[in-house]
Parts: sequence; C-alpha cells; structure tokens
Amino acid sequence: MLTGSELLAKVKEIGDASKSDLVRACGYVSTKKDGTERLNFTAFYEALLEAKGVSLGESGGKSAAGKGGRKLSYVATVQGNGNLLVGKAYTALLDLKPGDEFEIKLGRKQIRLVPAGSGDEEE
Repeated sequence: MLTGSELLAKVKEIGDASKSDLVRACGYVSTKKDGTERLNFTAFYEALLEAKGVSLGESGGKSAAGKGGRKLSYVATVQGNGNLLVGKAYTALLDLKPGDEFEIKLGRKQIRLVPAGSGDEEE
C-alpha cells in the first residue's frame, strides 16, 4: 500500500481512473475468505488525507472516550420526558464515578454542574 508522497504521486499520475481502479492501483486491496477481492476505500482515503497533511485529530479513529463508534458532539438534547441526559462517554472523560454529586447552578439559558463541596462561589 502506497503512503505519503508516493501515494500522492500515484493519484496524480493515474488522474481520470475510476475510484475502484485508483484504490486498486495504490495497493489498498485485500482478499476475502472466499478468495474475492476487497477494496479498502476507508484505509485509502485515510492515507490520502494523512499524505495531504490533514489530521482527523484522533488516533486510530476512536471517539474521545476511546471506545470507537460515534464521535462526541458536545450537544445534549432535552428528551420528550423533560430529562437532560449526559452520556457515559462524557462522564468517562471526566472520570466520574457512580455517586459523585454536583450542585446545579442555573444562569441565563444555561446549566452549570459544579462538583459538590468544590467551593466554586462565582455568580
């Protein structure tokens, strides 16, 4: 599989080829158990982005919590029952444990959660 400047040179050289032919020519091909060919488009595009100096900001494509899957949006939505849920990925980032307590501080269209007993007296 080509990477870096070799990959960029090959892509430029091939030019108008189909995407499948481009992926194949750059070596991003594997063989399935049944012997058929599998084109690894994701690996190809990741290598192409890296060769062009584009960083996706995360190692190995993992989410901020390190478990894979969707990326964190840092947006919470009020549910139909009125609850506002902060998901496990966020509590894991902050190393929060069951039983940790927070004071709820209300402001203008905002909610702040302050660890109980932290002495944060701003307002």
